[in-house]
Amino acid sequence: MERQFSEIEIDRIIEMAWEDRTPFEAITFQFGLKEQEVISLMRKEMKSSSFKMWRERVQGRSTKHQKLRSEDTDRFKCSRQNQISHNKISKR
Repeated sequence: MERQFSEIEIDRIIEMAWEDRTPFEAITFQFGLKEQEVISLMRKEMKSSSFKMWRERVQGRSTKHQKLRSEDTDRFKCSRQNQISHNKISKR
């Protein structure tokens, strides 16, 4: 059964998916969505042209996958990260 997200949660998931430094693993940790589920949500919530642009952007991007990141890229940061309620990821 698919989990129902609030509008705020959907907006945050989309925002995290667009962020270059936020790996899919962070979305999984915070919202329980696997990469394929994020892709499905993006396809459902975005305009077709925006979804295609996002897919082209994230495909092959090493920063979107924790295992593919270089060792010196061990963090991600969003200027609004601390303001997000129910944020389970602590600051480093």
